[in-house]
Amino acid sequence: MTTPPRPSGGDPDPPLRRMADGTVKQVNPFTGTQVWTVPGRAHRPIEHAPGRVVAVDPTQPEAHCAFCVTRLLETTPEKARLVRDGDAWTVLDRVPADELDATTPEFRLFGNLFEIVSLDYWRSVHGYRMPARAAAHQRSYLSTPAGVAHVRALLDTRAAARGASATTKTGEAPDATALAERSRSFFGGCHDVVVARRHLVDGATTSDRHAAAGDLTPDEHEQFTAFTVRAMRNLYLDNPHAAYVSVFQNWLAPAGASFAHLHKQLVAIDEVPAKTARELSALALDPHLYTRLGVDHAAEEGLVLAANRHAVAVVGVGHRHPAMVVYSRSAACAPWDHSADELRGVSDLLHACHAATGPLVPCNEEWHTLPPGPGREGAAMPWRIVLKWRIATPAGFEGATGIHVNTIDPWALRDRVAPRLRELRATGRIAPMALGEECGDVRGSLRYAGEG
Repeated sequence: MTTPPRPSGGDPDPPLRRMADGTVKQVNPFTGTQVWTVPGRAHRPIEHAPGRVVAVDPTQPEAHCAFCVTRLLETTPEKARLVRDGDAWTVLDRVPADELDATTPEFRLFGNLFEIVSLDYWRSVHGYRMPARAAAHQRSYLSTPAGVAHVRALLDTRAAARGASATTKTGEAPDATALAERSRSFFGGCHDVVVARRHLVDGATTSDRHAAAGDLTPDEHEQFTAFTVRAMRNLYLDNPHAAYVSVFQNWLAPAGASFAHLHKQLVAIDEVPAKTARELSALALDPHLYTRLGVDHAAEEGLVLAANRHAVAVVGVGHRHPAMVVYSRSAACAPWDHSADELRGVSDLLHACHAATGPLVPCNEEWHTLPPGPGREGAAMPWRIVLKWRIATPAGFEGATGIHVNTIDPWALRDRVAPRLRELRATGRIAPMALGEECGDVRGSLRYAGEG
């Protein structure tokens, strides 16, 4: 494969420089974010202290947080669940309240009780109407006593959190019309959550053994990823006003997680993020931007971590926190247009990065995708996922200068992660993949812009 030519014109300082004293200066080639790594600041602990640890009985059903499978009525009505029978996986859509315990969900999809962008926003600003299937789900759910009781309890929970009064007084029959109006966001909202079954790893005897993404098997992680892609696609289909769907995963409290229970979130917004818009403008001038400044630059700096036929994982440059980036090699830009093998390729490398990170490191997983819509039919942007270690808190220096202090430089991150990946592969914890120099020359291997 050949590397696309660099556009004419002078370039600023390179994205990655090591200064005479060992300071590493970075500039994110896509966002312009400035990052410095200063010698002597890289030896701080990166693992999050779990807090109070208590004994747990591994034979008892999990009930540690509102996302646990024994507390299904503490989340909004399920839009879908993924169940497993041996090697067979099946999606069950819109499970009724009185059938929630009939199967065990490996992954669940439901609306966020406290939305970032509310249904009221979509209705008042854009005249959004619930899609027919969501409206039918609501009618069916509220046609049973179990469904009414569930929804009423959730409305009371949300009201209490806002300091408002309950929907009805104790013992009083709820008004059906009011109940339906107040619960529309549970069924037709545009902020969804995908939750994994396990709170703790299987057989855990203490409360600090949280089941992280890297504790899933590669097959489980593939299903987690595919189930999320399905939910992402449905948000676009259901809301014609959605300009972008943000998909992310917060792990542990320092990374913004309310619960130490594995989950992803999907939030539809009505604008293309400014950073994405800037990248689209840059792509118009240089369609090979991600090849040249993403994978090719990483290869030239020795920052390639892993690769398989359908994806490549590299250490990211110019991120506020230590970061790994998984690039899809598919010619398709949208995750839902990937073949099953292509999606598995992305999932396997992402899973490996999570496993190498470990369950005690706070981190954010961010999906970056091409916004669909008119005027972008000819644009091409690879699906890529950034995994950031949230191990430092920005302070006054960052605010005053716009320069972020990242305590681990890209080469140091590579040296931390690479040995762990080899160990994980040797023990079969991650899928087969090429590591480090085994990956060969990955330059020019992204196909999103018609390459390869």
